[in-house]
Amino acid sequence: MTTYRNLWATLKRASATFLLSAGVSACAAAGNSWKEEVLLHDGRSITVQRSQTYGGRSEVGQAPPIRELRLSFELPGNSKPFSWTSEYGDELGRTNFKLLALHVLGDVPYLVTVPNLCLSYNRWGRPNPPYVVFKHDRQGWNRIDLKELPPDFKTNNLTIDTLGEKTTIASHPLISAALVESLNGRLEKPEYRSILRAPINYDPDCVPMVSNGKGLWRAQAWFSGKPTLQACQTGCKSESFDEKTCPCNKFFEGK
Repeated sequence: MTTYRNLWATLKRASATFLLSAGVSACAAAGNSWKEEVLLHDGRSITVQRSQTYGGRSEVGQAPPIRELRLSFELPGNSKPFSWTSEYGDELGRTNFKLLALHVLGDVPYLVTVPNLCLSYNRWGRPNPPYVVFKHDRQGWNRIDLKELPPDFKTNNLTIDTLGEKTTIASHPLISAALVESLNGRLEKPEYRSILRAPINYDPDCVPMVSNGKGLWRAQAWFSGKPTLQACQTGCKSESFDEKTCPCNKFFEGK
C-alpha cells in the first residue's frame, strides 16, 4: 500500500510540474516586444517599437511561426504616431511579411518588406526583386512599385530574422543600430544584405501557385495542364475555387 501511495504522490508531483512548465512555455511563446534604433539614410536615427506574436501552422516538433508583426514610431519634429501591422494570413498560416527597412524622406516614411515564404510570395504577385514596398500618404500605408522607392534608400536597417534572434532580442531592451547591422550581416540572401534594384534568381523552387482564398493552394500547372477549359473548370469546382479565384479562363483564353 505504501508503495502505491508513494507512486501516486510522485505522479501527482510530476503532473503538476509538467502543467506548470507547459503554462510557462505557452506564456513565453506568446510574443516579444522591444525597441530598436533605426539608422536612416541621412545619418539621423530614430527609435521604433516592435513586437511579434507566435502561432499558426507548423510542422510537428517545430516552433510556431510568427503570427503577427507590429511596428510603431514617431518622426523627429513630428508628434504624429505611425504604426504598421503585418497581420496573420488565414491562407498562409502565418504573417504575410518580414520587415527589412524603414526609411524616411522629409516627413514621409517608407517600409520595405519581403513576402514570408512561398505562399505569401505567390499571394503578393511574385515580385522580383522580392520586395513589397509601402509608403505612408498621411492617410495610411499603400503599396508602391519598387521604382517609386527613393534611390538613396539602400540599407536594410531593421532586424530581419526576428524569429531566429528571439534570444538576442529578449536580452536587449534596446537593439542598437550597430547590433542590427551585426545581426543582419549573418544573413546570406542578397535581398537581405541591401535593397536590390535589379531582378535576381529568386526562390526557383517556389513554383507559381493559386489560392482559393480558403486555405487551399494549387500550382498553376495543375490548372494549365488540364486538356480543356471545361476540364479545368471542373477541377476548380472540385477544389472549391469560385469564379473569382479559378484561373482557367486566363489559361485557356483563345483556345
